[in-house]
Amino acid sequence: MVQKHFTIKNAQGFHMRPATNFATAMAAYPCAVTIKFNGRDVNAKSPMFIMAACIKVGSEIDVVCDGEGENEALAAAAALIESGFGE
Repeated sequence: MVQKHFTIKNAQGFHMRPATNFATAMAAYPCAVTIKFNGRDVNAKSPMFIMAACIKVGSEIDVVCDGEGENEALAAAAALIESGFGE
């Protein structure tokens, strides 16, 4: 299991486009990917669950990857989040 802490910096947070792009990217990895936010565990392979979590700009989250390909998945998650989802 690997994890990393992030602060969401894109202006709209995890709205529909970044949530979908993030979930699609994470679905390419066989490991479990979870976003920990406000005491909840969110399935990071589901855009609907990500949007339902209401993760806004400035929110602090942890991304946890567990299983085969966990390091690669965390690196991909970090690249997306740190780039502000390209927005």
